[in-house]
Amino acid sequence: MSLTEAEDLLGPGRPHPAHMLMGPEIDGYPYSWDGLQLVVTQRAVSGIWINLAAGSTAHLPPLVLPDSELFEATVLREELLTTLDDAGCRHVRNSTLTFGEQSSILTQPADVCAVFSVPGRHHDVPHRDRHYLSVMHKHAA
Repeated sequence: MSLTEAEDLLGPGRPHPAHMLMGPEIDGYPYSWDGLQLVVTQRAVSGIWINLAAGSTAHLPPLVLPDSELFEATVLREELLTTLDDAGCRHVRNSTLTFGEQSSILTQPADVCAVFSVPGRHHDVPHRDRHYLSVMHKHAA
């Protein structure tokens, strides 16, 4: 989908500062709609990111999350893995993004990446030592 088509569906996005400095033709930087980011390459959407912060409420456009623009963004790694298993969605450890206090999985065959991390001190969560979902992304190109 072109960036123009995305903005027709979602409304005007907020360009990354690199677009402001280098111009709209720069590749690999996102346009944002609150918690949704669309990475743009050659004026086309090349990646989709949903950014989350444990202990907060996420904001997504109604087109992405119908009937509710807000949702609880606190998702434990174990909860997501159980949900994927229950739905029959295969997933594997993503060793590239698993290190230190961060872990990651890739769903198969869609290759959607989920990244989890231990919350920072400013996140209001019940379990400070557990991994929470921080971002989900998919690169299309």
